[in-house]
Amino acid sequence: MKIWNRRSRTVVLGAVPVAALMSLLTLPTVPGTDIDLTVPYAAEGPGPTFDTLGQAEGRPVVDIVGAEQDKTSGHLNMTTVSVRTKMTLAQAMGRWLFTEDTLVPIEQVFPAGKSPQQVQKDNEQAFANSESNATIAAMSYLRRPLETMVIKTSESSPAASVMNVNDVITSVNDKKVTLPSDVAAAVREHAPGDTVTVTVDRRGKSVSFPVTLAETPEEFRQGREKSAFLGVTTVAQPAGGLRVEYNLADIGGPSAGLMFSLAVVDKLSPGELTGGRFIAGTGTIDAEGKVGPIGGITHKLQAAKDAGASAFLVPADNCAEAVRGGEKGIELIKVDSLSDAVGDLKDLDGGKQPSHCE
Repeated sequence: MKIWNRRSRTVVLGAVPVAALMSLLTLPTVPGTDIDLTVPYAAEGPGPTFDTLGQAEGRPVVDIVGAEQDKTSGHLNMTTVSVRTKMTLAQAMGRWLFTEDTLVPIEQVFPAGKSPQQVQKDNEQAFANSESNATIAAMSYLRRPLETMVIKTSESSPAASVMNVNDVITSVNDKKVTLPSDVAAAVREHAPGDTVTVTVDRRGKSVSFPVTLAETPEEFRQGREKSAFLGVTTVAQPAGGLRVEYNLADIGGPSAGLMFSLAVVDKLSPGELTGGRFIAGTGTIDAEGKVGPIGGITHKLQAAKDAGASAFLVPADNCAEAVRGGEKGIELIKVDSLSDAVGDLKDLDGGKQPSHCE
């Protein structure tokens, strides 16, 4: 005997009055007009996972050069959430009825006042920040020195005519800088119109030059008060010729930070963090190595289980939601920092009990 789920019963009982409209509601616009018939909701579900110890499109997901790498095995998979928008009512009902997707107000995906292009730009920046923080946290854990490199200059900015991509910023007004946050703090000490001396390492040669700071454009201000603007996008990187590059295209947001950082630690430290196991996880990471919560934890757990993971690293603040999700057959390991995550993986490999979500 076939038993219908709650969604099925609800849809069937309401099907008669809806059926006559379905042919219209499968269209994105009213024929012959520009009237939009798509629903103001997005469907979120399990997305693809990527092994940060493996390859994507023929390149290492986490590529390290300039240092000897230790052998790794198993998986350290980062997880994602798939998002579908611009759905007709029929498409939305189909996602709700026949998949495990959840429907959320479109404002959760595209906040009011932001275009899809702006949201994409924000997600790309968040992803770049997660890469930078992953490197900083991993190098700090491994006690390796860091430096700050220019990866982009803003058009018509003070930096555009004097600074080059790949310049390593070493000081601002003779104040030594190591991290991107140091550069930002040094610039914020000044007002628009002030002239500062910036020193960079350019292909092994120290170069200094004056830069007159501008006023931060509105697109970069994000609601903050007017301040001085240099106009460079920088990333932290290991000093001494060691380079870490992350090779994943079309992925946005900050939630890959923890898994990126773990991959760097695994490749640059003795022993294997996974012990050959299939580990997946998620979580933001800051420059100090603290792991932060993310959205879509239940979908990410489903994606990890579907991919074959036996254990999942859960940010501590997501534990309650992960347990409520009730995903069976996957071990939920609670983490709140990079060092905590490394310790838990070592405990798991050594037959000890890691910290679990309860």
